[in-house]
Amino acid sequence: MIFWKLFYTFCKIGIFNFGGGYAMIALIQNEVVEKQGWMTMTEFTDIVATSQITPGPIGINVATYAGYTSVVNAGYAPFWGVAGAFLASFSVILLPFLLMLVVSRSLLKYKEHPAVKTMLSVMKLTVIGMIAAAAVLLVNKETFSSYSDSPWQFLASIGLFAAAFFASLKWKTSPILLIFVAGLLGFLLYG
Repeated sequence: MIFWKLFYTFCKIGIFNFGGGYAMIALIQNEVVEKQGWMTMTEFTDIVATSQITPGPIGINVATYAGYTSVVNAGYAPFWGVAGAFLASFSVILLPFLLMLVVSRSLLKYKEHPAVKTMLSVMKLTVIGMIAAAAVLLVNKETFSSYSDSPWQFLASIGLFAAAFFASLKWKTSPILLIFVAGLLGFLLYG
């Protein structure tokens, strides 16, 4: 039954995720698109885009939408999709929450210990790698189109990406303004 697989999959993602929501994206994509085949890469890319513009933590949002889409794609009614969304969201936070209840007291007590400092330093590097994997994952045909399919759309997508990146990096432009402008330009360019 898909609900048991959904629970197991998102518990596994939750317990092995370090670094927050963006680091979680690559794990979710690997499980729901590659391993389980519950959705296409196009559907997953749409889920990530929607999750970025909705309020709340992106990892939980992606889990919620992925749970819904997985259940509906399995042939269940939308009502059961809502149950899948709740189950995925609950599952992805259950084990980390329980682990933090157990570990937090010891971590605070031994935070200056060299072994703990080393472990946290290694985890920081792992998080950077997972966030980079999520960024590379989103550089695909579904996001940017392809030069052979539509040169204009591909070049426009690269231009919008570069403009948003440099505006954010160099001029510290508000992300809200960037999302609004990119959405408006996307609507004008692509209809």
